Amino acid sequence: MSSRSAAPVALAVLMLLVSMVSYQCGASLAKHLFPQVGAQGATAYRLGLSALVMLLWRRPWRRAGSGRDWRALWGYGLAIGAMNLVFYMSLRTIPLGIAVALEFTGPLALALFGSRRPLDFVWIALVIAGLVLLLPLHTQVGALDPGGVMYALAAGVGWALYIVLGKKVGATHGGDAVTLGISIGALLVIPFGAAHAGVALLSPSLLPYALGVALLSSALPYSLEMVALTRLPARTFSTLLSLEPAIAAMAGAALLGQQLSLMQWAAIVAIIVAAAGTAASVQRPVTASEPLVN
Repeated sequence: MSSRSAAPVALAVLMLLVSMVSYQCGASLAKHLFPQVGAQGATAYRLGLSALVMLLWRRPWRRAGSGRDWRALWGYGLAIGAMNLVFYMSLRTIPLGIAVALEFTGPLALALFGSRRPLDFVWIALVIAGLVLLLPLHTQVGALDPGGVMYALAAGVGWALYIVLGKKVGATHGGDAVTLGISIGALLVIPFGAAHAGVALLSPSLLPYALGVALLSSALPYSLEMVALTRLPARTFSTLLSLEPAIAAMAGAALLGQQLSLMQWAAIVAIIVAAAGTAASVQRPVTASEPLVN
């Protein structure tokens, strides 16, 4: 890969890394809202305020066109809404790092289905080994709430749909895809938040936290991820997302006091090595003519 063609790929990888760190910092901040408005209210804050900020900034109605794929856009937006809601529901009862590790089964399935070269399976095997070590399967499996586990796995399905549909709407809606997608997701989750939290959502004291969650967890990471989605093959994008559980585990330890064992730190190292190997093995940036999953 020439240095000229490597630059867009390197930039896409960097944007994806920044988005993952931002996302997990926002998730850690959101947990502080749970006692006041619950997971449903925190999700409503996250997507509702993100949609408001993005709509005011992008003003996508100025570029509305009839030739766009609106069905894919609605699927993308609903995937964002459902993924966020069930993920926050899982955080009520299981640690952040564990929840993201379970949620990663969605991108991992895409990476497996899209892999062709033997080297791809080496990195994926490292990811699987890391996830096995990261999850407390040996000593604490009984401590994991079954409901929280199911919510996290459901978020994994939403994450896979987000990746596949995100590539499609990014190609047809361009820079407005994230704004429209978050707005559709907000339409899905705000009724859940209002029904659960009621007037507590209007508390001025919660607004700074809510804005922080909206910017860190949705507006910034989804915008950066859309750029990465349009420049990386879906298989590569999905495998690089293996860093997310590691980043989540570290964010949980640093910001929420969720301690990690030596085995779980070893898992983080394995996942980082796999993600770095995947990034180094990308041969060229994705083009508009490539299929969704390569």
